[in-house]
Amino acid sequence: MAELSSLAELGSVAQTAQPAAPVHVQKLDKSGRAYATGKRKDAIARVWVKPGSGKITVNNKEFGAYFARPVLQMILNQPIIAANRSGQYDIVATVTGGGLSGQAGAVRHGISKALTYYEPALRGVLKKGGFLTRDSRTVERKKYGKAKARRSFQFSKR
Repeated sequence: MAELSSLAELGSVAQTAQPAAPVHVQKLDKSGRAYATGKRKDAIARVWVKPGSGKITVNNKEFGAYFARPVLQMILNQPIIAANRSGQYDIVATVTGGGLSGQAGAVRHGISKALTYYEPALRGVLKKGGFLTRDSRTVERKKYGKAKARRSFQFSKR
């Protein structure tokens, strides 16, 4: 490495070392759909996004019937509303494992990833909203000598 004698030279060296930003390209299958896998807790969701009327299907059911609680329905719609694409894409998801809350989070993660694969320009909006981050919190395993992961058995003096 060459020695620098002034701060002006340092500026010129720093400008040449900048790597180019990664270019995200559209990833579609033969049917013209974008596919992504979303995960949350123990739930895994496979999500396909294609242009359509805005119908969301989860495990061959209308998403309102599968996720009956309004909070879970809101979680599913968050990335679509953030991207301002409501009513433009049909979404088909199959989800397994975990409970309903984890499954809703997994489908939301999958929808977000699939939207970025279909329309790479949405990546900035969805990343800023935190929808592309995989929530890695899972249930802690049970330890021996304990009632649960950390809870001890009840203490008794006699």
